Amino acid sequence: MKTVICGLWHVHAEGYYQVAARYTDVIGVYEPNEAWRKAFCEKYGVKAFSSFEELLASGADAAIVSTSTDTHTEVICRLAEAKMDIFTEKVLALTSADCEKIEKAVAENGVNFVISLPHKYAGWIRAIKKIVDSGELGKINYFRFRNAHNGSTGNWLPKHFYDAKECGGGAMIDLGAHGMYLADWFCGMPVAARSVFTLACSNEETALRNTDRVEDNAVTVLQYANGCIALNETGFVTVGYPMTLEVGGEKGCIIGNGSTVTRLTAGAAPEVVPFEENLPAPIEQFCTGRILPGCGIEEAKHLTKLMEMAYA
Repeated sequence: MKTVICGLWHVHAEGYYQVAARYTDVIGVYEPNEAWRKAFCEKYGVKAFSSFEELLASGADAAIVSTSTDTHTEVICRLAEAKMDIFTEKVLALTSADCEKIEKAVAENGVNFVISLPHKYAGWIRAIKKIVDSGELGKINYFRFRNAHNGSTGNWLPKHFYDAKECGGGAMIDLGAHGMYLADWFCGMPVAARSVFTLACSNEETALRNTDRVEDNAVTVLQYANGCIALNETGFVTVGYPMTLEVGGEKGCIIGNGSTVTRLTAGAAPEVVPFEENLPAPIEQFCTGRILPGCGIEEAKHLTKLMEMAYA
């Protein structure tokens, strides 16, 4: 498969390139920032496209999209019209209306579509999902996911990740996307959402870069028609906090992280649950052609809808 890299804006772009180079023939890279493009292509010895139009005319079979989120709609629709299969970084677009445009372009042009929702394929999270789906915990009434890092306090996030126009927001729409798609996977779509977004970074250098004052510490609570509550916690101001997933039901609960998963029920000792197999991440699925359920256009649309609700 001949692939192209469209955009180097996202911090995961380099990792996507490395996977693509392992499984496919990467025939070129386009990034409108000439300095980024030149440095990347010199580092990896890959061809640089001088324009988006040159990329569209390259004859590639597939494109890996890691442009800024606000450009996804136009970029992905034009790539689909050029008959390229699409892999995209999350989130798909900033509005549900734009997601519908992308879905229409993908369907009309008969191209494959994959979005990066990687935690759905992690063995420890799959172990929790298996138990929840078995009914052992009874009716599920509580979900909590926490995923945070120190990108702001450590001052390592790129400046453009604080650009409200390009990103659509701050910590919640970026790192918080993982908790949103997992909440959808475990609990479905909510009926309402409430959020608390704050600025908590004490790093003066980062504060000067965050001129749009996008949130760096965030919690969204999702409310479900059946009485379930889901908490999605994220931020750029915490170091050392393990990624944590908790699910509670009427008959028990299960708590896990990347090191261990434990089932707890009344009157019984805590039980350590073995992990399920790690499955290939969406980028590897895309590059090998072995695409698994769970990272398609419907899931992408749900994620954008959840972000709309969180930011409303």
